Amino acid sequence: MSKKSKRPRDVTGVAVFDMMRLTGEIEEEAPVESDKDPAAVAMGRKGGKARASKLSKEQRSEIAKKAAKKRWSKKE
Repeated sequence: MSKKSKRPRDVTGVAVFDMMRLTGEIEEEAPVESDKDPAAVAMGRKGGKARASKLSKEQRSEIAKKAAKKRWSKKE
């Protein structure tokens, strides 16, 4: 197997993948370090809640109606 292989989706494939990883036949993938600013990531997690808390119930309802209308108007 290649050095970086995707994790299989089926049960048997996962079992084989885990055994190969545990026996050292393939190397364990290291977690990818993000080049994003941690402070920006933290603020991004707060974004939706912060925006919702500043909007009135009527404004939130209007935004939701507009989004639903746009979703249902798409032609496939």
